[in-house]
Amino acid sequence: MKETLDKLEAKYKSIDEPMETYLKGLLYQKPITYWDYIDTEALLSLQKPRTDFPDEMVFIMYHQVNEILFKMMLHEIEQLKDAEVLTPELFSSKLSRISRYFDMLTSSFTIMRDGMEPEQYLLFRDTLTPASGFQSAQYRMIEFSCTNALNLVDPRFRKEVDKDSETEDIFNRLYWQAAGKNFKTGEKKQLLFNFEKKYKSFFLDYMEKHSENNLYSLYLSLPKEARENEDLIAAMRHLDYTINITWVMAHYNTAKKYLNYGQTDKPKAATGGSDWTKYMHPKYQRRVFFPSLWSEQELANWGEDLEQ
Repeated sequence: MKETLDKLEAKYKSIDEPMETYLKGLLYQKPITYWDYIDTEALLSLQKPRTDFPDEMVFIMYHQVNEILFKMMLHEIEQLKDAEVLTPELFSSKLSRISRYFDMLTSSFTIMRDGMEPEQYLLFRDTLTPASGFQSAQYRMIEFSCTNALNLVDPRFRKEVDKDSETEDIFNRLYWQAAGKNFKTGEKKQLLFNFEKKYKSFFLDYMEKHSENNLYSLYLSLPKEARENEDLIAAMRHLDYTINITWVMAHYNTAKKYLNYGQTDKPKAATGGSDWTKYMHPKYQRRVFFPSLWSEQELANWGEDLEQ
């Protein structure tokens, strides 16, 4: 006890605060409870369905869980960027954590795929228009935090921009822009208009801050010996494949179940009106976070062998 008190005294002395005042405060402090610490009541009050269909609650809570996990991923990425000494071991450890979060998201798609009645979903989804999971700002932040924005440009427009291009020019050619525009006229749909009105200025600033401060640039800045660490390379490839292939395809196949339901000619459009069959499939996105860690053949066949 004396050793503990001495440490406490040194702690408060370092910030020029009287230890005795803090100890007295403990006499009146309420004991912590699980529900207060987690703020359970506030968390469980965040579900606000727009219809009376029971499965809408499943849909809402599932996406809220996604956003919590996205926040956990960004938390891990920030720790890597803030590390005083970035070792292959630390890098691999954090990447593995992020991959586990995405592995969890991938497996959890069975909740969406098998946990809702298609008839209910196809009715309550119309009340969500023009909202879409496309509009997850945190997911876009994860992308910008993982790689240079040039690696997120739509494959059709990659020859039009380079590292010297204006940030906004790159932004306007990002792969997900295609989901928010009329593919014939190029005009923005309400889905994209609302998203940019809310976040565009933030995204442009975020892109600039992370152009040389993302996971890929951090890796490339490591000494040659560290870059050749087999565990680190395996962790980066796993993360790249998990986010850009495995998770995307789990999402794609879930959408396919519902949006193809009862269709004999062509699938329904997504809630935001996007051509989701092309927007979501990896063979069209060609999104690779760490391209130098893949062979030319692997890059050429990216997503080609997956079911469509």
